[in-house]
Amino acid sequence: MIRRPVSPSQSQGNNGAVPPTVLVVDDDPSLREALSSLFRSVGTRVELFGSAPELLNSRLPDGPSCLVLDIRLPEVSGLEFQTQLSKAGIHLPIIFMTGHGDIPMSVRAMKAGAVDFLTKPFRDQDILDAVAGALERDRQRRERDRALSDLQSLLRTLTPREREVMAFVATGLMNKQIAGEMQLSEITVKIHRGRLMKKMGARTLADLVKMAGALGIDAPGK
Repeated sequence: MIRRPVSPSQSQGNNGAVPPTVLVVDDDPSLREALSSLFRSVGTRVELFGSAPELLNSRLPDGPSCLVLDIRLPEVSGLEFQTQLSKAGIHLPIIFMTGHGDIPMSVRAMKAGAVDFLTKPFRDQDILDAVAGALERDRQRRERDRALSDLQSLLRTLTPREREVMAFVATGLMNKQIAGEMQLSEITVKIHRGRLMKKMGARTLADLVKMAGALGIDAPGK
């Protein structure tokens, strides 16, 4: 079973920020330790695992994270592990480490969503650059997910009628046209529109249209 991330209160530092973490999975202890020293030398938190099952039984970090994964592992291969994570809805950026004969497997990994792969032996700077890019990618994904979650929470505060007005507004219809579609007076539509914009925190019509797009709201009847 894959354990979900710990709560922020369990993982945050004194300043409230969740530190980025690199998860290294490789069955070679010497390589794990070398990578640990390298990442820690640039101030990055590291967690080490000798196999995929070890990581599966651990708690995932709640801050920006990435996975540095050997493509050939005992028990569960790197590719199989990548598939398991995807099926579990866990979207950590993965950097695969490969041997010289693993290029076809690397191509499969990239097609399945891996962000990079490095052929052993690789330069320290190459893995540092790959990890920096992967952590930034995960940070941005988490920000998008958080923003969408906030929008969904705001959407739940709307009445059914306000949601319907929002959907019509998102298609570009004017108040008078919306009133005709909903068989309401124009002033009633204006009231609903004003209330829903306030609840959603939309300062302008453009803001509301963007929110509707992010939430996947279609015109009523579609």
